[in-house]
Amino acid sequence: MTMPPPPPGWQPGPPPRPSGDGALLAGMAATGAALFIAVNAVVGFFVLLGAVDSSTDNTVVAIAAVGSALVAFGGGTLLILTKNTIAKGMGMGLMIGWALVTVCTVGFCTGVNPSLYGSAAL
Repeated sequence: MTMPPPPPGWQPGPPPRPSGDGALLAGMAATGAALFIAVNAVVGFFVLLGAVDSSTDNTVVAIAAVGSALVAFGGGTLLILTKNTIAKGMGMGLMIGWALVTVCTVGFCTGVNPSLYGSAAL
């Protein structure tokens, strides 16, 4: 089975070029991760100050942990769903930053370590 000939006067166009957005996406992901780490360090300082004042109640730490995850994953997801490459990179960076902080600090700086919650931990 052979293909029919192209219509008269038809010329193939140039092959599609890559958009080149990969480097921009990676750069913005690194920027988003650095931004999350910097903001988490500042907010974490104030959370620790609040946790020291209420040494028996860990509500401050729990609210900060939930807020941190919501900002990283909720905000990151919303940014990834846009068509803007810069926003997609920042969204990925927020999630990457949260994961890096959690792994590198064994969950202390993101509030997911059970030992932060004393006897209520499993």
